[in-house]
Amino acid sequence: MDSHDKGKRFSILNSFSFAVIGILTAIKNERNMRFHFISSIIVLFFSFFFSISKMEWIIVLFLIGGMFALELINSAIERVVDLVTTEYHPLAKQAKDMAAGAVFVYAVLSVIVGLVIFLPYVLKQFS
Repeated sequence: MDSHDKGKRFSILNSFSFAVIGILTAIKNERNMRFHFISSIIVLFFSFFFSISKMEWIIVLFLIGGMFALELINSAIERVVDLVTTEYHPLAKQAKDMAAGAVFVYAVLSVIVGLVIFLPYVLKQFS
């Protein structure tokens, strides 16, 4: 292994550590990210509890991962907008509102899909 390969490995490790720091920063500083994190733990608990199918697991994991990703992007957009201008600007508001809208659309979709997956298990539990 030459020094170039060592540099690449270090760079990849740095990239992973920066990504983890970004996720932890969002969980620490963003109320909505903490909500999504706690919600995902609850969903994962019920996924194990009801022994959902492999396909349902894939869907649940994609929904959780997508929610985290969108919330991270939303938070990043908010920070960049705040960095660029401290004054009110209609375009800054639109950028923040649109990013929040994307998170909201995905959250509603996630809830609907979650109901489709989990409601039959819950109803079966009580029947």
